[in-house]
Amino acid sequence: MIEYIVVSIVSFLISFFSIPRVKKIFEKYWIVGIDQHKKDKRIIASSGGIVVSLSFTFSLLIFVGIKSFVLGSIENALVIFSTMVSILIATLIGFIDDVLTSRKSIITKAKEKDIRLGLPQWLKPLLTLPAALPLMVLNIGDPTVNLPFFGNVNFGIFYPVLIVPLVFVFSSNVVNMLAGFNGMEAGMAIVYLSFLSYVAFISNSIAFPIFFISLFSLIPFFIYNFYPAKILPGDSLTYFLGSIIVVGAVAGNIEKAAVFVFLPFLIEFFLKLRSKFKASSLGILKNNYLKSRYKKIYSLTHLIMKIGKFNEKQITIIFIFIETFSVLLYFIFK
Repeated sequence: MIEYIVVSIVSFLISFFSIPRVKKIFEKYWIVGIDQHKKDKRIIASSGGIVVSLSFTFSLLIFVGIKSFVLGSIENALVIFSTMVSILIATLIGFIDDVLTSRKSIITKAKEKDIRLGLPQWLKPLLTLPAALPLMVLNIGDPTVNLPFFGNVNFGIFYPVLIVPLVFVFSSNVVNMLAGFNGMEAGMAIVYLSFLSYVAFISNSIAFPIFFISLFSLIPFFIYNFYPAKILPGDSLTYFLGSIIVVGAVAGNIEKAAVFVFLPFLIEFFLKLRSKFKASSLGILKNNYLKSRYKKIYSLTHLIMKIGKFNEKQITIIFIFIETFSVLLYFIFK
């Protein structure tokens, strides 16, 4: 157990002390984004997810090193390295999208409308598909999946060649749909990574170090990203988080738990589908409160903004509670 304590401290410290320094570098080289829900439409460093991802990667390597040199065990090393490669590829795609977006966002910073100038929406799912290859070619995971209401289902060969890549692409992109408020992405992730860490731990699953280390890499980012944000997550964080959920669930055979994590994101997916994925989750700032920019509801955030008057901080807290409620359903229906 000592190895988990060591890597959790290391991952937290790397992330905590790296973020302010990376923030300065990103602002210098204009890897930035617009904080849309502020009156001054301030421009701050974006793509903070790259720090979380690198902190996770370095700490995971330390974990493997402790297992190998100190404990004399390299069990599941191949699984760990394959999942790490998948996560890094997904994060890199998100970072590329962030860089392309940030270069043009500064020109249009005065506009009220949401600006999407990065990779085309249709292209991003295709680019995330190669990130699933390490899981596919090594046949990571058990084809027998325990699903809510269905019980154990054996997908056979379709699991590695079809189910895994489709779920990976869906996950890494759907987490990106419910975003855009200071602390929302990281706050919700702290909830579901804590939950997945617990499920993996009691199941004695290989996924435990994946979830546990990513959690402690993320907590410092939440501190810097919570309202008012000092750095924005960018797609590099949402793609990182989406890939973490899938690789951990697949490698650890805890897909059933992951289903409950995804419930708010599944609802968001179908709401966005109504707008053909053209609607934004963001609101319009009016008298210090956020108002939906659409008459219809194309996002869970629109629903919250129509229910009452909430500011950005309050909306973030509401969605952290929504995710908490979602994962607690697992203990009712498991």
